[in-house]
Amino acid sequence: MRQIREEDHAIVMVDDGQVVAEVGYKSIDDHSLVIDHTFVSEQLRGQKIGKELIDKVVNMARDQHKSVIPACSYALALFRRHKEYSDVWQQ
Repeated sequence: MRQIREEDHAIVMVDDGQVVAEVGYKSIDDHSLVIDHTFVSEQLRGQKIGKELIDKVVNMARDQHKSVIPACSYALALFRRHKEYSDVWQQ
């Protein structure tokens, strides 16, 4: 059974005790955080799992009134394609 949870500086998807997807982030100051890596296991690629996890980080940033710096290439590509992130994107 898959479950999404927040761990230390990451949003992870766990399936049967194994991390199968992860978006890592860190606060760089009181007003912003950086998405520094994404990982989605091969068997889950193409199912928009990475976007789902990045959406959770973006919503967390909104709740905390922080901006987001998408430093990893996958996050940056999503931010460029999806205008709904523009309110938190620190360019």
